[in-house]
Amino acid sequence: MKQCRNCRTSFDGAFCPSCGQKDIDLERSLSELVGEVLRETLEIDGRSFRTIRALFLQPGTLTAEFLAGRRRAYSSPLRLYLVISVSFFVLAAWLAGRGVLLDSGQSIDTDALSQARFLSDDLPRLMFVLLPIFAILLKIATPRRLYFDHIIFSIHLHSFAYVVLALMLPLENVGHWLAIVIQVLLLAYLLIYFVISVRCVYDTSWTAATVKSAAVLFTYLIIFSGLIETASSLRILSD
Repeated sequence: MKQCRNCRTSFDGAFCPSCGQKDIDLERSLSELVGEVLRETLEIDGRSFRTIRALFLQPGTLTAEFLAGRRRAYSSPLRLYLVISVSFFVLAAWLAGRGVLLDSGQSIDTDALSQARFLSDDLPRLMFVLLPIFAILLKIATPRRLYFDHIIFSIHLHSFAYVVLALMLPLENVGHWLAIVIQVLLLAYLLIYFVISVRCVYDTSWTAATVKSAAVLFTYLIIFSGLIETASSLRILSD
């Protein structure tokens, strides 16, 4: 029998039946402790691989499975979003700092730094506002479903969009025709992915899924552009 280090309850197994604390042996090497932290934080196990595979190859499946109560086999939506979004914004800020995202006429000495600061500081917070706004648009398009359903859908879709954008951004200033083709194909896949996801999650026809997806995306892009423009203006004034 082991004794819980938190409440001193005797127990067998991995978790204390009294307080729920996991039994972790801290008297281990640094490499073992780091591995444990990574596994707990990133869920580096079978669930991660199933989640990533479903996210890329099975549009809407993660949301549909989560809402159906089959959640054990996949990583949680919030954890998935946090890991992917943080990775994306770090990459985007790094690329901006190196001048990869500059337009013609912009300077790497001033504009690149401003872009990097916006992508690392302002945009992540702005996206937390846009997530529920996107869910509201889905709620308007599909009013019979609970708002919670749309939130989960929004989290999964944005997670996938970050991955696609992460693949597109490094090609921004390449200039080669192949890079342009890859970007177009990735963007097309994102749009098709959205329609398929809507059809899968909301169990609707292809026509209805296409119309709803187009209406939601068009409205969302208008709101997104307005908020980005406002946030960029405020950033310039603060600088």
